[in-house]
Amino acid sequence: MRILSGVQPSGKLHLGNYFGAMKQHIEDQDAHEAFIFIANYHALTTIQDAGRLRELTRDVALDYLALGLDPKKACLFRQSDVPEVTELAWILSTVTGMGLLERAHSYKDKVAKGISASVGLFAYPMLMAADILIYRSNLVPVGKDQVQHIEMTQDMAGYFNNTFGREVFVRPEAKLNEAAIVPGIDGQKMSKSYGNTIELFEDPKSARTKIMSIKTDSTPVDAPKNPETCNVFALLRLLASREELAEWERRYRAPGMGYGDAKKRLAELFEDRFGPARERRAALAKDARRVEDVLADGGRRARAAAEPVMQDVREACGIIKAGRT
Repeated sequence: MRILSGVQPSGKLHLGNYFGAMKQHIEDQDAHEAFIFIANYHALTTIQDAGRLRELTRDVALDYLALGLDPKKACLFRQSDVPEVTELAWILSTVTGMGLLERAHSYKDKVAKGISASVGLFAYPMLMAADILIYRSNLVPVGKDQVQHIEMTQDMAGYFNNTFGREVFVRPEAKLNEAAIVPGIDGQKMSKSYGNTIELFEDPKSARTKIMSIKTDSTPVDAPKNPETCNVFALLRLLASREELAEWERRYRAPGMGYGDAKKRLAELFEDRFGPARERRAALAKDARRVEDVLADGGRRARAAAEPVMQDVREACGIIKAGRT
């Protein structure tokens, strides 16, 4: 099975990114043919500073490599290293009705939050469909809020195949990520847009300070506490072993435990999980050539997969390029 995942370089990656997507992406490299791309074209809808975009793109690569992605197993590449993607996005736009894009939940949500309604933001699902279809991806890991984009991709593949009378594209399927929503330090969903994140690779002192500031209720120390409604316990659930979590649940439900105790342990678990990766990342960051080599090699491999699909697309719709028939 070929599996495709994309990550926007729109800010520093955090615990929500890791447990919501990255962890699954890295695990997929051992079970599937994994293509993981850094979606720098998509990021242009929000990041319009050239130096910043280059920095964030490299940061995503460093993060994945430090966390255990093996470029010999998974194909890690920049979206922009496969120009066939934008070519396919235009061709898909010629067979896709406006009504489909107008129904996109993510577009409506972003506009409601005050993000400028650019053509790029509106056509985002078109480029996402091209990302998926150009590699004949079988599975696309997504959360429930992204399923509509996969359904739209399925529709666009059908529009093209039916319009030109050829089964050029395979039907991709969503691979649902059932990971729990990761709470931020304020109790809302952890998100860069809310400014409530715990970054994966920030220094230990800063991470600890944020963890100790996680919002909790005012239940006194000598009263039992409900682990099911506690933001700290929700994060412990992601980082602690099953045995340790059971012990914390017992302590929550008995009198005498303060939230500070749970926060201190959470900070230790965070450092245990990401401290070694932080050191690996620091070493990788000193070797710019190695990171670029990984991305360049990934780009070549991804383009080798995309080119024959794009040739099938051109032949189906009558597009001729120099040196081709």
